[in-house]
Amino acid sequence: MQVLQGAEARAALTRSFSQIPVPGAVLARIEQTFGERLTPEQVVERILTDVRGRGDDALRDWTEKLDGSRPAEIEVSAAELHAAQVGPDLHAAIRLAAERVRAFYLQQPAHGFLEHGPDGALGQLVRPLGRVGVYVPGGLAPLISTLIHTAVPAQVAGVPDIVVTTPPGRDGNVHPAILVAARELGISRVFKVGGAQAIGALAYGTGSIPAVDKIAGPGNLFVVIAKRMVYGQTGIESLPGPTETLVVADDSADPRFVAADLLAQAEHNGAEPVLVSVSRELLLRVQTELNEQLENLPEPNRSWARDSVDARMKVVLASDLTEALELANLYAPEHLCLLTRDPWSLLGQVRRAGGVFVGEASMEALGDYVAGPSHVMPTGGTARFMSPVNVRDFQNIISVVGINADTLRRIGPAAAQLARAEGLEAHARAVESRLK
Repeated sequence: MQVLQGAEARAALTRSFSQIPVPGAVLARIEQTFGERLTPEQVVERILTDVRGRGDDALRDWTEKLDGSRPAEIEVSAAELHAAQVGPDLHAAIRLAAERVRAFYLQQPAHGFLEHGPDGALGQLVRPLGRVGVYVPGGLAPLISTLIHTAVPAQVAGVPDIVVTTPPGRDGNVHPAILVAARELGISRVFKVGGAQAIGALAYGTGSIPAVDKIAGPGNLFVVIAKRMVYGQTGIESLPGPTETLVVADDSADPRFVAADLLAQAEHNGAEPVLVSVSRELLLRVQTELNEQLENLPEPNRSWARDSVDARMKVVLASDLTEALELANLYAPEHLCLLTRDPWSLLGQVRRAGGVFVGEASMEALGDYVAGPSHVMPTGGTARFMSPVNVRDFQNIISVVGINADTLRRIGPAAAQLARAEGLEAHARAVESRLK
């Protein structure tokens, strides 16, 4: 285990979203699928262009080519949605997660204001978006929680029309747990399409899938690139890519919990776990725990986690907790876990993170499901300027200006002066015509 310190640690934790490497296995699959060497960007551009031009036919072709099934009907029928069932314990967990996420976002201030004063009326109107598309990944498992954690904030925002896209299984069907969650949330339109082709459909619209005002939800590299490419045609909430966790720990931390939290993210294929500690002894004990816990994981989780640990894990020894938090802010992680003697005392130093998990009872895995805040958080360093999914992502703010005549006479000349300074004579005259 290589332990980084000082300038070397800072260099390793400095990054930008555009620097995300493309795994060799991804490039190999591209060549195998397309019969030529293409970059992921070229692949996505080809898919988006085809979907924009051929609509549903392109969706069927790409779903067959990339997911191994060709859906006769792209939309899940009402009968399929109604018939979907899961076990009672899972159904109860879905319901609990939805209730807790909804309760959390009902507390988020999301209202406008309109003040009538001596100058007239000034304010903001807050209006929900008309239609939102929720992308739910499904390559390795049905990500039920992603549907809940993305759709519920949109519902709290007041969005009247929410549609869902998710990759079908080899049998051409959507996993029943996704359908049960959609039904619990009152969502009736689910489409059997994933990947970049789903993003294209939501952006441009097809015969089956309506164009949306904003696309929300995480995905693989191709989904992230597609969201970036369609931005402007439609809105996107963020560019959430491969998951990451940074754990800050001191000598009081239980190495079992530190290792468990790192592995909880490492088992996501392509994840990046980071450990920053002020105790060299803890680092060594965590390494032992990681190896033991890895061996006890079932396959394929063990292989996925092993790949993340071996290829992307970073281990840093900080001089003190102040430096540890400085490094965490530099890295701007999706998840920041504070496993220290007094974790609440560190919260004021946190400046850049998607979410902060304070203390050993607040493990990030709990946040993935039932804590309350959405688990769709900025990755790849974008927490420097982006936020987790929230109610405001699904609302428009409209400025309201209602200046009265007295105020116009007082402030109008300044507006005309500024307009002429900018070379905009018609602007100045529009103001002055009201001053005569």
